[in-house]
Amino acid sequence: MDKKPGKRIVFTGGSGKAGRDVVPYLRDRGHEIFNLDLVPLDCPGVNTLVTDLTDSGQVFNALSMHFDFAGLETGKGPAPVDAVVHFAAVPRILLKPDNATFAANTLSTYNVIEAAVKLGIRKIIIASSETTYGVCFAEGDKDFHQFPLTEDYDVDPMDSYGLSKVVNEKTARAFAMRTGADIYALRIGNVISPDDYANFPRFLADPPSRKRNAWSYIDARDLGQIVDLCIDKDGLGFQVFNAVNDTITALEPTRDFLAKYAPNSPIAEPLDGFAAPISNAKIREVLGFREEHDWRRYVPQAGADR
Repeated sequence: MDKKPGKRIVFTGGSGKAGRDVVPYLRDRGHEIFNLDLVPLDCPGVNTLVTDLTDSGQVFNALSMHFDFAGLETGKGPAPVDAVVHFAAVPRILLKPDNATFAANTLSTYNVIEAAVKLGIRKIIIASSETTYGVCFAEGDKDFHQFPLTEDYDVDPMDSYGLSKVVNEKTARAFAMRTGADIYALRIGNVISPDDYANFPRFLADPPSRKRNAWSYIDARDLGQIVDLCIDKDGLGFQVFNAVNDTITALEPTRDFLAKYAPNSPIAEPLDGFAAPISNAKIREVLGFREEHDWRRYVPQAGADR
């Protein structure tokens, strides 16, 4: 991908699992990144500001500050921010009490979007989740309504985390309608960092273990590409995008695999070859996403089955 002039980006949650790969990707693309998190990020050239995003005053302040000491040299005050990428969240259930998870995730997202639009920042990208599709943290063995899972799916989570992400999408839509800002929500699949490919032989040996993730995933580096494409794509208003890689995490073609392991979920649209059950057609068609990290490159057990 050719580099374009970099932009000034405030990134929340850059010290988390996804952010640790996405922030360096964006930095290497020439963007200037300011990380807002509760813990520092070890990424040369990226300053972390310890920020409680549930405090609206802190958020407004953080989005209108110098990124680092170099900013002082201009004598003109903090430079404008081009985009905000909001990944910070309690990342799943069973880390905090459910009400604390819901409260932190919804309030922080409201605060970030409100501060951004009121400060004149016209591009905001928020991390939504595959959990909005309702199965990931469901009680018992719940079936998906149908495959593939597309962005117009009737989301119906029953847990505090997935519900917080649905609320965040509605919050984003409300602010986009009110202000005309571009606010894109990424329904991020199971995030796989390079070290995580060591777990794939176990996944392949136990197919039901991946049902909660709809047998789909997103390589953290490809997630960086998706965020970069969102930053570059203007004029879409409010959008929801599935952020997943191209293929199913299984050795059989998708339709054959789902007939065996998800027989109660009808296939409503074509699923050719090894297409992922969570569809990424929209990011390919609208954003121009091109996968660079197919899991089969990193898992010898995959063989030459495609």
